[in-house]
Amino acid sequence: MRTMRKHLIPTVRGAAAVAVTLTLALTATACGDDGSSSGSEGSGEGKIVFWDNNGGPRTAIWKEIIAKFEKKYPDIEVEYVPIPIADVQSKYDTAIQGGNDSLPDVGGVGTAYLANLVVQDALEPVADRIQDSSLKGKLVKNMVDSVRAAGGDDKEMYSVPTSANQGTLWYRTDLFKAKGLPAPTSWDNFYKAAGELTDQGDNKFGFTLRGGAGSIAQAMEMMYAQSGIDTFWNGDKTTLNDPKNVAALEKYVGLYKKDTPSADLNNDFTKMVAQFDQGDIGMLQHNLGSYTDHLKAFGKDKIAGVPMPPSAEGQPRTIVSNPVDGLGLFKASKNKAAAWKFIEFAASAEMNSLWNEDVGAIPANVDAANDPWIQQAPPTKAALQSLSDPQTKVVQLPYYLPDWNTISKADNEPNFQKVLLGKMTAKEFCDKVAKELNEAQADWKEHS
Repeated sequence: MRTMRKHLIPTVRGAAAVAVTLTLALTATACGDDGSSSGSEGSGEGKIVFWDNNGGPRTAIWKEIIAKFEKKYPDIEVEYVPIPIADVQSKYDTAIQGGNDSLPDVGGVGTAYLANLVVQDALEPVADRIQDSSLKGKLVKNMVDSVRAAGGDDKEMYSVPTSANQGTLWYRTDLFKAKGLPAPTSWDNFYKAAGELTDQGDNKFGFTLRGGAGSIAQAMEMMYAQSGIDTFWNGDKTTLNDPKNVAALEKYVGLYKKDTPSADLNNDFTKMVAQFDQGDIGMLQHNLGSYTDHLKAFGKDKIAGVPMPPSAEGQPRTIVSNPVDGLGLFKASKNKAAAWKFIEFAASAEMNSLWNEDVGAIPANVDAANDPWIQQAPPTKAALQSLSDPQTKVVQLPYYLPDWNTISKADNEPNFQKVLLGKMTAKEFCDKVAKELNEAQADWKEHS
């Protein structure tokens, strides 16, 4: 059994963390099995349990895929268990402490909490299985890289990627056409359009930004795309407060109240998308997940989406890693052979395409790229092309850090609002967040 390490207590430091870690380790030992035992390959037949990590919105498509799988493999039965997305990480943690019988054979696993499962030794490495399967060479490289990075082990993979999202600049083609503006495929075009589409007296704005929950990750997308900095770390120090990123953040927040509504200060993604879809705003930066909302609001002829522009003409595109969804094989499974058959089937080109068409995400299987639905969804096609482009540089956000969510969300979102209000400078904000990230990185390296 791997020792339960400090990663499990992300907000505790020093001696207190050691004490809690020892308590967890002793508790897991007392239970006799923390879910990290090696399980077995099994017969390749019989029943397996699958946990859907976003049960509800995806239930129908998973049941369709499961039915097709059971038709192909009539000797395998899949028990489907939908888990609400907000509960999935705690559900896994509780099950790991409960032991083998509490865990599924296969589970949906996102990169945002992958490291938490890896450090508890709950997942089976899958790199060798991929190499020996029909998935060899069939997975988008940048998604594979994100999975490796998120697991904190660049030599191994602990989930099979199935889909990803990506930051997109959405824009109203009808408003751009009326003003004779080019598409926001460069930052000069973007900022020019933001100004020219704004008429505060008529309550029309060129852009809407996210100032509430989730604001920092979105700001990072804008920063790294503009700066062209293509790595999150320079040694053990983050590049977040590099002068080029600070300058990019200054330009981004400079839009607030000048070319954006003042209500943006408290926007989470739901409010931001709803505000854009009311019809008086020219541009929005969000991911592909809001595409269907925009289509309902405007129709296909009045909305378009492009990947985040490169920092300058001729430069490679730099995009921050969006969470990659995937399927994990749990180490405690007593029927890994059957569980792997299910993973391989679900990640195959046909099923992966079917699933991503339903949820509106980017398929991980490269053979899905030319499927009709992608050709008919230009923003998704453009996102897939940019993500698959070998010139594209993906800035891997450190999801593996136990303190990542605390630092990049709860602890600093109020400070980002201070930047928007002019009560804190962009440099002060970046320096504060960078200091906390550098400390978290040093802490992680010391205890990993």
